[in-house]
Amino acid sequence: MTIGSQIAWDDTVLPFQLDAADIRGRIARLDGVLDQVLKQHAYPPQIEALVCEAALLTALIGQTIKLRWRLSLQIRGTGAVKMVATDYYGPTEDGQPARIRAYAHFEPEQLQAAEKPYDLLGQGYFVIVIDQGQGMTPYQGITPLSGNSLADCAQTYFAQSEQLPTRFALTYGRSQAPGGQPHWRAGGVMIQHMPKASPFVAEGGGSGEGGLLESADILQGEENENWNRINFLLETVEEMELIGPSVAPTDLLVRLFHEEQPRVYDAQPVRFGCSCSAEKVRSSMSIYSQKDLRHMTTPEGIVTADCQFCGAHYEFDPLTLGFDAPKSHDEA
Repeated sequence: MTIGSQIAWDDTVLPFQLDAADIRGRIARLDGVLDQVLKQHAYPPQIEALVCEAALLTALIGQTIKLRWRLSLQIRGTGAVKMVATDYYGPTEDGQPARIRAYAHFEPEQLQAAEKPYDLLGQGYFVIVIDQGQGMTPYQGITPLSGNSLADCAQTYFAQSEQLPTRFALTYGRSQAPGGQPHWRAGGVMIQHMPKASPFVAEGGGSGEGGLLESADILQGEENENWNRINFLLETVEEMELIGPSVAPTDLLVRLFHEEQPRVYDAQPVRFGCSCSAEKVRSSMSIYSQKDLRHMTTPEGIVTADCQFCGAHYEFDPLTLGFDAPKSHDEA
């Protein structure tokens, strides 16, 4: 695809509500954020696609939660891709952007060029962690990988762990403006039924894969009819409406849901941002044994560590970490 750059609504998340259907949602566009995330690494295209989808999901999900600090998404696989991890940091002040970072861990020799990126995960788990900061116990929810995409996994997570019917329509890919370099863009819509105090849940397990819950197991009557109608409307969305330069998010809402009384709120800007620091890396090293730390020590007697998210390189004097480094690895 060939589209312009510097679109006003790029790198934003627009919250909305459909008053006639008791459904809330988000529309997200990511462009420069993905450039910043991916330029920290040299991933093959299949891995870049997984990271882009995970980052887009994280932007949509993170904006729905009243965060004081961080939402983390972790996709853990048993295939060639072992981990895709993202973090969403809520704004520190009103008017400030949220921040996203992401990375993937994979075995290059196991990658198959013809495989669908999602299939590279194999079996595994979809994990969401909500950490509200110092003094608060993080919340963690886990569901099995299911369906044919990370979006399917997220839908299953919300149905199973939160009993919230949720649907995503996502698209992402490489774009190139005339005379420019190709880069990744992503866009998506998230809809979610408003939470109820006592949701209906079908007995005897869900109707989804492996007995997992689906929206039909949670909603009934008019609520289920409304949900199905909104899903039908969402299925009419086109790829270029999600990532192209011609349809603003507000115009897309009117086109899709004009009879559902859409109400929009202030858009949230999103930027790339990493929270790593020498102090945090030093603190994280406290979990390692002296044997492990010696394996991180260079022949010159310096302990090194790299941030997986932003590529920052840190060096430490072993004495500041509580042990004497050997003069060489042969002496360890």
